[in-house]
Amino acid sequence: MTHEIKHIVTAYGRALEMGQKAVLASVVALEGSSYRRPGVRMLLLENGASYGAVSGGCVEKEVYRQATGVFQSGTPRMMTYDGRFRLGCEGILHILLEPFHPGSGFLEAFSAQIASREPFEMESRYQIPDGPLAGMGTQFLLSGDSYPCGKSLEHEGLQTFRQTLSPCMRLEIFGGEHDAVQLAGLAGLMGWEVRVTVAADEAKTLENFPGATHFRAIVPEALDASDIDPQTAVILMTHSYNKDLKYLLGLSGAQPGYVGILGPAYRRERLINDLLERRPDLDPDWVDRLHGPAGLDVGAETPQEIGISILSEILSVFRQTNPISLKDKTGAIHTP
Repeated sequence: MTHEIKHIVTAYGRALEMGQKAVLASVVALEGSSYRRPGVRMLLLENGASYGAVSGGCVEKEVYRQATGVFQSGTPRMMTYDGRFRLGCEGILHILLEPFHPGSGFLEAFSAQIASREPFEMESRYQIPDGPLAGMGTQFLLSGDSYPCGKSLEHEGLQTFRQTLSPCMRLEIFGGEHDAVQLAGLAGLMGWEVRVTVAADEAKTLENFPGATHFRAIVPEALDASDIDPQTAVILMTHSYNKDLKYLLGLSGAQPGYVGILGPAYRRERLINDLLERRPDLDPDWVDRLHGPAGLDVGAETPQEIGISILSEILSVFRQTNPISLKDKTGAIHTP
């Protein structure tokens, strides 16, 4: 969800420049099932623009209708959306609507928090049933400091919804061919931070990779992997065995959450053997985390389909799930 909060904060920064009032809508409680879980949020502007969503699109018009009163009064209010007769999810959403104006210093603090790639928290105070009530609201907890979205919060007698948001998913792509371009675009659509690395002799730039946020052209031996963290997934797809091996050697000192290798199983085994020959002290657990061929078996053939296969496997690894058809899953779709 962190990338959605980033999108909301960016939109708020633009609204601030335009002098537009903003209202934050937060799903703070749920009865039954719904398209999204508590913690999902959207930003509404008084000019009718909105950013993000709290459901699949069915709830948002009613949210904006009820937000009109918040724009006018400046007082937070709760709303309930009963989807049992209007949605396919048979759930009741409890949504907090509040003026969104975090105050000076927030944008800089939020930007620094995102850059630090450390978790942060958001805390919402609310009450059920519906209606306006001063004292309800949300605050960001960033590096030990609190930034209320509006006025100071009232704690007594209110319920609390708190969520911890992890750093944004990051994808490191090593390679610059057509399949890397497609993978970067797909990951960008998912809101991931996408960084592309190509060899120094390749005539490529960031503009060649729509969806990517960072680009570097370096010789593999110059790779600095010090900022690759457990929220980072790596995929080697240079189509060059020697380059993949050199990048893998550079990555062996880092702790990414996922390392995928494009190509058949025998190529992975050869890479592992050559890697261990050069790094005999490498932790066996690190080697066991290598995924090659990268991706889930979904019958993918085209570069776009292969990209979906790879991203699906990365999600399953990060979310620690065993991919199955949802029709075969018992219980709730969303994990707690």
